[in-house]
Amino acid sequence: MSIQSQQQQSRSNKNQQFKDEEEDNKELLHSDSETIPLSSPFPPQSAVLDGDNAEFVYAAKDKVQIFDVESAGRSGTGSTVVPPFSWRKLWLFTGPGLLMSVAFLDPGNLEGDLQAGAIAGYSLLWLLVWTTIMGGLLQILSARLGVATGRHLAELCREEYSNWARYVLWIMAEMALIAADIQEVIGSAIALKILSHGLLPIWAGVVITAFDCFFFLFLENYGVRKLEGVFAVFVGTMAFSFAWMFFDTKPSEEELIKGILIPRVYSKTLRQAVELIGCVITPHNVFLHSALVQSREIDIRNKGQVQEALNYYTIESSIALIITLVINLFVMTVFARVFYGTEQANGIGLVNAGQFLQEKYGGGLFPILYIWGIGLLAAGQSSTITGTYAGQFITEGFLKLNIKKWLRSLITRSCAIVPTMIAAIVFNTSESSLDTMNEWLNVVQSVQIPFALIPLLTLVSKQEVMGTFRIGPIVERVAWCVAVLVIMVYGYMLLGFFLSEVKGFLFGFIVCIGFVAWISFIAYLVKHGGALSSIFVRAPTSRGFTLATNN
Repeated sequence: MSIQSQQQQSRSNKNQQFKDEEEDNKELLHSDSETIPLSSPFPPQSAVLDGDNAEFVYAAKDKVQIFDVESAGRSGTGSTVVPPFSWRKLWLFTGPGLLMSVAFLDPGNLEGDLQAGAIAGYSLLWLLVWTTIMGGLLQILSARLGVATGRHLAELCREEYSNWARYVLWIMAEMALIAADIQEVIGSAIALKILSHGLLPIWAGVVITAFDCFFFLFLENYGVRKLEGVFAVFVGTMAFSFAWMFFDTKPSEEELIKGILIPRVYSKTLRQAVELIGCVITPHNVFLHSALVQSREIDIRNKGQVQEALNYYTIESSIALIITLVINLFVMTVFARVFYGTEQANGIGLVNAGQFLQEKYGGGLFPILYIWGIGLLAAGQSSTITGTYAGQFITEGFLKLNIKKWLRSLITRSCAIVPTMIAAIVFNTSESSLDTMNEWLNVVQSVQIPFALIPLLTLVSKQEVMGTFRIGPIVERVAWCVAVLVIMVYGYMLLGFFLSEVKGFLFGFIVCIGFVAWISFIAYLVKHGGALSSIFVRAPTSRGFTLATNN
């Protein structure tokens, strides 16, 4: 072959190589455009992580590194390949679900458990199981929103809704968070009073609990895994304490199994059933989980990484919720065994539960009163920290605040500590006063729940926001059915409360105006999101996420 022909062959090979590279780049760009729609409200990953004015939940240096450079390079930016299951990666992803699950174990939940057990016996155990499953579905969708978009629910609400609507959503979320925080802080204060044998009054316990959460949040400066380890200790403490009580009181195994498997609701236990559902699904936790999942370094332009992260987060959240379910079952069955059918059943609460247990099962190697106090303290401390965490994300997301982490903690903690101190002083006169306060706090959270669930389901169903990771029509319909059921339950709680409490024309008129405004805002959110048309128009075979895999 001549030299001239060899040169022509070489030029031809280079041209062919250039064309191949150009085709690869086009495919990569096409893959990226499928992963992140052009109308998506979030910026590319580089814009999220780089720059002094960049908006992010966790700084890049604080995130847990899971995908190494070599594996990321092999998969490529637009790769859709999901690697096989790895126990190591599951361990690295474990943590956000644990923090999220603490809301299922806060003092409000424990009080709902013990009252349901004392009044309804074993008959509502099945409802606890199914309520946890429904709450788990909503939390998995919240995590999905955070992973697929790289932003959390409060941030996306700021972009999705008009100025007036997002400020209303922010105010309502803050009110619900403060109400939940008061319950959590006072729960810890009650536990400290029990463990100090009455030496620490409620108000002193409130001060201690309100400020010691800064110590635990300070641990995050040494890595988010350290903070997650603290929560593992808290949950382990609750599991040990309430398991001790469970085996010490020896509930009926037969009644336990029947209560889980056979649905039963009687007219006299309807209120406990409604309150049990209301305790499990909390507004601030829906906002929280979508932010917690961003503590892991994930390239949202890489479909394979996103899907892999979703798979692991689904597994670790499910495991965490199973643990919380077992702990809640422990509490409910203990009080069903000890107090069902007794005179104390209708008057039992967090304040006197430990003393009533001590009267029936006092003595022993370690008094049951202090075991109850330790478990309650772990529940209160852990939920108070996650409440502060949620407050940071909600405030920063809705208002687009770009301030230092310690200042965010101080602002959100201050917003809650003042009303908590007032509540502790005003209502700490008797057990009935604390019960009245708790009912009003539940009302505040009941009002907020639609304003967390409707935006979540609206956003997670949108192609413009989620791209190919939007939920499928079947999951969408199931999720909306769950949301409607939860909102109806909370509405029933509100109706029953106001029918019993509203007295006088002026108060009744104000309540009616508030109710009309509440319904109107719900209607606005539903209409804005196009939920009805999306549910009824989308075919069951249309493309979309179906919980485990991406079509």
